[in-house]
Order: sequence, then structure tokens, then C-alpha cells
Amino acid sequence: MSNSFNLAMLVLASVAALVFGILLAYGLLRAAFALMRQREGRLAVKPQPQAARVA
Repeated sequence: MSNSFNLAMLVLASVAALVFGILLAYGLLRAAFALMRQREGRLAVKPQPQAARVA
């Protein structure tokens, strides 16, 4: 009985650690991309309207 319980706890701990790592990586990537998006918005040059030339 104790062996089965230990095995189940080991499997559940492994799965929990895997899920925690995936969620942590997801959160870090979302934060990094949000920071890059904000920086890109500040540096972007807005185009000036120009008249089209017709030949």
C-alpha cells in the first residue's frame, strides 16, 4: 500500500512540476512580448500623407 502511495505521489509531483514550469515560461514570454510591443509603439514613425503622382 505504501509503495503505491509513494509512486502516485511521485507521479503527481512530477506532473505538477511540469505544469508549473510550462505556466511560468508562458507568463515570462507574455510579459517579454508585451514589453517589446510597448517599446515598438513608442519608436514607430507615423507616415506622412503624400499626394499620389499620376504619370
